[in-house]
This record gives sequence, C-alpha cells and structure tokens, in this order.
Amino acid sequence: MDVLIGKRVRIGVILLSLWCVGYLNAAELFVEAESFHVKGGWKVDQQFMDLMGSPYLLAHGMGEPVADAYTKVSFPEKGTYYVYVRTYNWTSPWQAGEGPGKFRLLVGGKRLASPLGAEGSAWMWQAAGKVAVKELETEIRLQDLTGFDGRCDAIYFTTEEGKIPPSEVKELEAFRRDALGLPDKAPSAGTFDLVVAGAGIAGMSAAVAAARLGCKVALINDRPVVGGNNSSEIRVHLGGRIEEGIYKELGGLQKEFGPERGGNARPADYYEDQKKLDWLAQERNVTLFLNYRVIGVTKEGNRITSLIAKHIESGEERTFEASLFSDCTGDGTVGYLAGADYRMGREGREEFGESIAPEQADRMTMGASVQWYSVDNGKPVSFPEFNYGMAFNDQNCEKVTMGEWTWETGMYQDQIRDFERIRDYGMLVVYSNWSYLKNRLKENEPYKNRKLGWVAYLAGKRESRRLMGDYVLKEDDIVKQVAHEDASFTTTWSIDLHRPDPKNSQFFPGKEFKAVTKHILIYPYAVPYRCLYSRNIDNLFMAGRNISVTHVALGTVRVMRTTGMMGEVVGMAAALCKKFGVTPREVYRSYLDELKALMKEGVNKKGLPNNQRYNEGGILKEKPVVR
Repeated sequence: MDVLIGKRVRIGVILLSLWCVGYLNAAELFVEAESFHVKGGWKVDQQFMDLMGSPYLLAHGMGEPVADAYTKVSFPEKGTYYVYVRTYNWTSPWQAGEGPGKFRLLVGGKRLASPLGAEGSAWMWQAAGKVAVKELETEIRLQDLTGFDGRCDAIYFTTEEGKIPPSEVKELEAFRRDALGLPDKAPSAGTFDLVVAGAGIAGMSAAVAAARLGCKVALINDRPVVGGNNSSEIRVHLGGRIEEGIYKELGGLQKEFGPERGGNARPADYYEDQKKLDWLAQERNVTLFLNYRVIGVTKEGNRITSLIAKHIESGEERTFEASLFSDCTGDGTVGYLAGADYRMGREGREEFGESIAPEQADRMTMGASVQWYSVDNGKPVSFPEFNYGMAFNDQNCEKVTMGEWTWETGMYQDQIRDFERIRDYGMLVVYSNWSYLKNRLKENEPYKNRKLGWVAYLAGKRESRRLMGDYVLKEDDIVKQVAHEDASFTTTWSIDLHRPDPKNSQFFPGKEFKAVTKHILIYPYAVPYRCLYSRNIDNLFMAGRNISVTHVALGTVRVMRTTGMMGEVVGMAAALCKKFGVTPREVYRSYLDELKALMKEGVNKKGLPNNQRYNEGGILKEKPVVR
C-alpha cells in the first residue's frame, strides 16, 4: 500500500508481515532472508539480485559480529525437518578452503550445524542439519560469528531428506515465485506521465523538473535512501560546476537539496540523506517508491509500456505504466531490458578519431570504489587476522588510515556480470591491508589505537553500459568546442579517465586495487540534447553516467553536478512530450525552441546560494584546446 510521507509525496511501501514465508506443501517451508521481520545488524544487499536471483542479508560488521536477525515463521506441521541455507563463501575466488563469512542458524532457540557461509565456491544450498519442530509458530534466527560479511539468501525446510531447491537462477526464480505465492501478473502501482528509474542526483532532478512542469511522476529507487553515490551508503561528493555555459539556471535544483559539506568517505551526516528525502516529499506530483528494483519491462513495438519492479525486502512486484520513461539507473538497466542499443568498454582510436582512446577497442572500464576510513579509539584496539589470498608485506601494504576514490577495482572485469566479485575484492583488500597494519607491520604505532569506522558494502560504480542516442558525444566535441544547435547542459569536469596505479600493478599485476588518473582540463562545453534519449526505444530518456557518449567523453560528463543538470533537461523535455503528445526525438525536431526557453528559465527556486566551493572541478582553460 502507499503511505503518505512528509507533506505531499507518497512513498510506495509494503507492510512486512510477521510471517515472511511461502508454502510449498504440507511439509515444506521457504523463507527469504531479506524478509526477516527484524534485521538486527544485517544489511539488505540488492546489488546483485539480477545475477544471483535475489537480494540477501549481509553481516557487514567490519570484523565485529553484528546483532542477530530474526523472525517468526509458521511451519505447516510438526515433525523433523531437514534444513538448507543458500549462502556463499565470498573469499573463495582468491583462496580455497574455509572463508571468513561464518554464521549460525537457530530454530526455536536450537543451534543448527555451524558454521554456514564458509565453504564452497559459488552460491549454493548448504546443508544446515535437521531440527525437530514442536511448535508450529517458531522463531528462526541468524547469528553472525565474525562480522566479515557472511551472507544468507534463503532458508528451506523440508521433511524429505535430500530434497534441495534448484540452484540455476531461472529455475530458482520459478521455485521462489511458487513458494512465495507471487501472482503471475504484478499489480499496478498506477499510471504516470513519466516513470524515472533510479533516484541518484540525475533521477531526483529529472523527476522534480518534470513534476514542476505538470507531469505526474513515479520515482523508483532500489535503496531506502536517495542520492546514489552522494548518499551515506556510498559517500562521494558532488563534482562539477553549475551556473556555467549558456543555460546558467540548469543545476539550480541542487541548491535546494545539495549537502552543505563535501568530501569523499566522510561521516554519514555529511551527505544529508534526510534533506534529500524531505525535498522530494514537498513535490506533490512525485510519488517516490523506495526499495523497489526494476526487473522487467513490457513493450509494444519500439515503445516501453510499463516497468515491473520488485520490493527488495518483501518480494512484492508492481507494474508502473507511463507514456515516457527515464533510465537513471547508472547501469542502463531499463534500456538493457527494453533492448536499447548500448556500449560497454573503450572504443578504438579510429572509430571516433579520439587521440586519448586506445589503439584497439577493448572491454576495459573505469572501476568501482569501496571507500573506507578508520577512527581513533583512544586506546589500543585489536583486529582479527584476515588472510584470504592477499599477500601483504611491509613493501606492498598501504600505510594509510582511510581510502577514498583511489581504492578502485574491477577495471578488467565486466561491471555488470562480475560486479559481486568486484565489490567483494574491494572489501577483501581493505580488510587484508588493515589486518596487516594492525597485526604484522613492524612499525605500526599509528594504527594501534585505530579501528575501522566505516567500510562501504555498496560499491561506487563509475562506468558500465552507455545507452546510445541520436548523437554520441566524443573527444573532438569537447576539446574542439564543436557547436550543436541542441546544446543543453554544460560539462565542466576535466576528461578524467582512471587507470590502474602503476605502483600497485608492480605488486599486484592483474589484481590492482588502486587507481590513478591524468586530468585533461577542458573549457566548459554544452552537450547535445540528442545524447539524452535512446536512438531505438522511442519513449526512453536517460540521464547519468549511462548517456550516449564514448568512453573518453564519459570522463567529463560522469560527475554528479553534471548528471543532475542532465536530469533537469530530461524532465523539461518530458514535459514538452506530454504537452505536445510527441516523442523525445520529436522534441529535438520540432520543439527545440521551447526546450531552450525552459532551460533558460529553469525550474529551481530563485535566489538560493550556490554551494560548490568545496569541489570546483579543477582550473579551466581560458580558451578551448585544439588538437
């Protein structure tokens, strides 16, 4: 059901039942861990549900066991049940044998076989033993043993020994649907003018810009907070400039919700999550659906007719119908599901005549960062020995007390298909390095009184899919200041393309976890509107790091102040689509003057200060660089 939050905006939620179960038959019971009534210190991790089939609970305690997660279940009958837990030994890609993510399952207060989560090399159904159920209504409990990111997807009880649910993702999905009694067709969440998937800075801005111009908007986000990389969950500051170029009002919405303080990997309150939520709550034309992840689309020809989204805790699915959609997911998820043209990796130098591009095209991308910091405990504090495949010594360890953007992994891997492994490697190196500093470094006085204060478990991603539009922004556009009639938002950040740190490569060839960059300064450049809609899905916009650019051009447009301006342009164009009954492409062809007028006026409240003093994006050239 929908519940009113704040003054006017409605947030789509599902009230979690105490009985988070689905019945298979008279002697079987299937429980999704993410639907536990009390999560304790366990976190709901939805990042990889497209890959492994479901969100899961994660015991992210940074080396200290987290509080138990528990719930009540209703068994179909009393008797002896064999118990299986779907879990994953997450360090297995780097070291065979027992892993660190150990936890127990308790049923009715009785401990089952332990540990779970520390064996195997893939997501698997691990036998947890058997239990005599004497009360139909019984508490089950997950007890973390290490604090090192044990993970539990689901628990299956059966009176038939040896009967295990399927492991293949599609077969398991069908099993889940049957077990949880999900309907074949997801009920409607409503009909809207615009549905925006992803509530990062781009998605927030797109939703509010369209709403202020008269559109009824659904904003879907797969986390309990908004802001994307600029949330307390990932902690990246806003980069780039606003009030530049020909449309100086673009980006003005950020004056209304942007954090007062900057910096990466800072305490949670720096990122002002609640301020962003409160800002959205004031918009009467925006309905915010938190904790919903887009899992499917329906189409008629080249048009999307609806999105299907799943709640990451309850598993409830809902259908969002609209005439227009905007993919602000970062990963281009909506576009991918709809069959939109997209690219991943680096173009070859000759394709677009880019001097910065590699000679041959490849699949390399910028990586994802697992940021972290430590805090002074005031007295000596221990940290467990953590050695799972990373060999640190006095020469190759990182003698630091925090790590921000430079702690970057996954450049040689697929940022979609391999993302769980990429994130896990980021955590592995943080824990391994910190353990070495605390326990084995000869001169470790600076670290004795320090403990880990925060380690991200949501990785900050820079690059994956880029959805292709009617125009593909390239290096020459930026450095030669190529003029376009549909010039829109202005990009100001340098061409900032990360690569593996050569020093780190000496010690960890092919397994780098540090990055460097060379900033190629640019003059502010207005990007064509044609980069903001799909070339083959007629009613799909995009805003964020998934817009129509080459890998090289992504280096300048991907920072969040810039992506927020993209979102505003998309919201304005969506309002014109509604007003004139046209597609995003037809706005370019027939209503470009109207779009220019909206971009000049802006949709923001006037007279607010521009708080960008903490992150100006480098010194700009006085005139364009011509190559």
